[in-house]
Amino acid sequence: MTITIKNETEIRLMEEAGQVVALAHSRIERAIAPGISTADLDDIARETLEDAGAVSSFLGYHGFPAHICTSVNDEIVHGIPGRRLLREGDIISVDVGAILAGYHGDSAWTYGVGQISDKAAELLRDTEAALYLAVEAATAGNRLGAIGHAVETFAKRQGRGVVQNYGGHGIGRQMHEDPHVPNQGRPDRGVALRSGLTLAIEPMLTLGSEDTRTLRDGWTVVTDDGSLAAHFEHTVAVGPEGGRVLTRRLAPVLE
Repeated sequence: MTITIKNETEIRLMEEAGQVVALAHSRIERAIAPGISTADLDDIARETLEDAGAVSSFLGYHGFPAHICTSVNDEIVHGIPGRRLLREGDIISVDVGAILAGYHGDSAWTYGVGQISDKAAELLRDTEAALYLAVEAATAGNRLGAIGHAVETFAKRQGRGVVQNYGGHGIGRQMHEDPHVPNQGRPDRGVALRSGLTLAIEPMLTLGSEDTRTLRDGWTVVTDDGSLAAHFEHTVAVGPEGGRVLTRRLAPVLE
């Protein structure tokens, strides 16, 4: 395992990439409505990245064919944008990654399409809450397992399934760096967290089973029982008082 610690200059560069990611999310969120296609959302992301002088972290990665991932309803991660039209009551997880000046920013968010069910809204609220508990646990001196423990213990109290086979990762000059960041674990296990370690933290919770399967496209991961899934992710720098979110909208970019 090779873990890279970033200095403040590198973290600021990652924050700039993170702002482009946040802007893409802002524009995509405004566009989400019944009748829009997932390909339309991909176009919005492409235009936003181009305007900022950034490129997608995902396009061409191991052959992935789009600029963002769009995962609808029971789709957890890695959904491919296409002709699918969003419908009233759907939920959609949008994962955006950007490379700017050689550094990556990566963030996913799950949005409701029009009026969604109470159960879906609760799932979104719980998954977002789990993310911020995990960010708080990304404190120098903690063990890596503290992050997954924060997600798992909260999710179980809420009665949510915690996707086991996918999780977060180190990030920096590469989209995927060491270490893997699971969404479950013990707080006394794993590598010691150090200030300057940059991580993509990404809880994935479901209304049902934790089991998954991959569709024939070789990318889209869905819940095995067809239950709804939500995915929230921020790029974070470990710090002495918790994680510093690098993909939060800090200031207007291009707008």
